[in-house]
Amino acid sequence: MIKPNIILIIADDMGYGDFGVFNNQVSCTPHLDALVAEGITLTQHYSASPVCAPARAALMTGRYPHRTGSIDTLEARGLDRLRLDEITMADLLGSTGYATGLVGKWHNGALDPRYHPRARGFDEFVGFQGGWNPYYRYRLDRNGAIDYGDREHYLTDVFSAAAIDFVERHSSQPFFLQLAYNAPHFPLEAPEAIARKYTKQGFGIGVSLIYAMIEVMDAGIGRLCERLEQLGIADNTIIIFTSDNGPALGEWNGFSQRRWNCQFNGGKGNTYEGGIRVPLIMRWRDGLAGGLRSDAMAHFTDWLPTLLNLADIDKPQDLALDGIDISSVLRGEGGGIYPQRFWQWNRYTPLGSCNAAMRDGDWKLLRPQIRAAMQVSPLDTALDNAIKYRPELFDDILREPEPARQIPEPPPALLFNLADDPQERQDLAEQNPHRVAAMEAALTDWFADVNAL
Repeated sequence: MIKPNIILIIADDMGYGDFGVFNNQVSCTPHLDALVAEGITLTQHYSASPVCAPARAALMTGRYPHRTGSIDTLEARGLDRLRLDEITMADLLGSTGYATGLVGKWHNGALDPRYHPRARGFDEFVGFQGGWNPYYRYRLDRNGAIDYGDREHYLTDVFSAAAIDFVERHSSQPFFLQLAYNAPHFPLEAPEAIARKYTKQGFGIGVSLIYAMIEVMDAGIGRLCERLEQLGIADNTIIIFTSDNGPALGEWNGFSQRRWNCQFNGGKGNTYEGGIRVPLIMRWRDGLAGGLRSDAMAHFTDWLPTLLNLADIDKPQDLALDGIDISSVLRGEGGGIYPQRFWQWNRYTPLGSCNAAMRDGDWKLLRPQIRAAMQVSPLDTALDNAIKYRPELFDDILREPEPARQIPEPPPALLFNLADDPQERQDLAEQNPHRVAAMEAALTDWFADVNAL
C-alpha cells in the first residue's frame, strides 16, 4: 500500500454557519464548499471541548483532554500543556516514516522547550505556541528562529505559503501536515478591501471582519489544493478540515461577533451544540467515495485511531484511547454502535458540576455553566496577554495557587432529544427523571475516571 499523505486543517472558532454552502453563500468560501461537494461531510461531528487547547490535545492524542493535562487555555499557568508522557498523532506517524510538520497554532504548551511542537513529534514548525497572535504584527517561530510581522504580510497568507512550501519539499514521501489556522479567532483583523464587501451587505464591522478572515483562509486552502494537483499527489492525499470549537459570538473590542450558526444553541465556551458540534469535511479520492453526507456521530478522539487505520499503521498495543476507528462510516458501511460521549470545561481546576454534557444516542444531558467557575482573574488575563508578545520575559509558568472561588449550588441538569430538537430548545428533564438520573451517574463516573491520576 502506498501510504496516503495527510493534511489536517483546523480553523479557530469557526462554525457550520460560516461556510457559504451552509449559509446561502453569505460568506465567500468556494474552496471549502468544493470540498463539501467532492468529499465527505459529517453533520454530527464533535470537538472534545468548547475551547481551543483541550480540544487540540484530544485531537492529537485520541484521549479526553482531562487525561492529557490540557484543561484550560491559560498558557501562562501551563494549563494548556499536553503532558510529556502523552503520545501524539505526529509521534505515531513520524515513527513509521512520515515527514511531519505543524504550521500555525499549537496551544498545547509554551515557555518550556519540552512542550515545543518539535519535541512532540513534529519535524518542522512554523507558527506560535499560544492561544492567539496578531495578524499583521505577529511573532512567528520558524523552527526556532523568531520572525516578526512587518505590518504588510497577513498571517493567514503566511501560514498558507508555509503549508505549500512543506508539501513541495516532501511530495516524494508520505507526509503529515497539521495546518492550524488561527482565523477567525480574535484579534479581528483582515484586509480592508475584503472586509468592506461584507459591510456593504449590511453586516456589522465585527462579522464583516470575521467573514473576510475566513475568505482569506479559504483562498489559501484553494492554493494549497491547486499545488497538490500540480504535484500529482492530490488523489492520494487525505484532506480533513474542521474547527477546534464552535464560533465565538460575544463582543471583541466593542464589535459584535454574533452571526448565524445553523440555529444551534450556544457557542464557544459552553457545551450546548453551538459550542461543541463542529464542521468536518474529508476528501481522499484514492481511498473514499465522495459527495457523501453522514449523520453518524463522530468525535475528535476518533481521528487518531481512524487515520492510523486508513494509513495501514497498527496502533500500539499499550496505547489507551478514548476514540474509536470510524473508517467504516467514512466508507459508507454503516454507523455501527457508538459509545457515550462526554464534555466538560471550566476555568482552572475542573469542576464536574459545571459546563458538562454527555450524549447517549439521541439523548443529551447538559449541566449548565456556573458563573463563578468561568471567571479568570485580572492577573491571569494580563499574563496571558503579555506572553503572546514577549514570551522571552517568562522563565517559568505561574505557580501561585489559583484564585479562590465561592462555588454556589449548581443549577439542575437539562435533557434534550437531539433527533427531535437539535437546537436544544425543549428541556425534557422533568418528564424523564429516570433517564436524567442514569445519565447524571454516567457523567459523574466519567469525570472521576478522566481526572484520576
